Amino acid sequence: MKFAIIRTGGKQYLVEEGTAFPVERLSGDEKEIVFDEVLLVGEGESVRIGTPLVEGAQVRASRESDMRGKKVTTLKYKPKARTRVKGSSRQLYTKVRITSIS
Repeated sequence: MKFAIIRTGGKQYLVEEGTAFPVERLSGDEKEIVFDEVLLVGEGESVRIGTPLVEGAQVRASRESDMRGKKVTTLKYKPKARTRVKGSSRQLYTKVRITSIS
């Protein structure tokens, strides 16, 4: 089974062919996405490690859907100042499925 470590959205992901997972929201509406920042590629016992990227390596994925994460609530409180601020946000994600690693 081929596997790779890619970098997108400031995070690193260990991916295998056929797996689906959410990544930080990707701009555009393309159905096929190419990840060029490949840090490691492996198949069985052989592993190629990049310095920092593996030359010529690409991971292709198909966009499945755009979604939102769980709501995160934040509270700010300043004692003796009668200040209370409540806020919340939801992170935006794109769900991708890995189609090939080359």
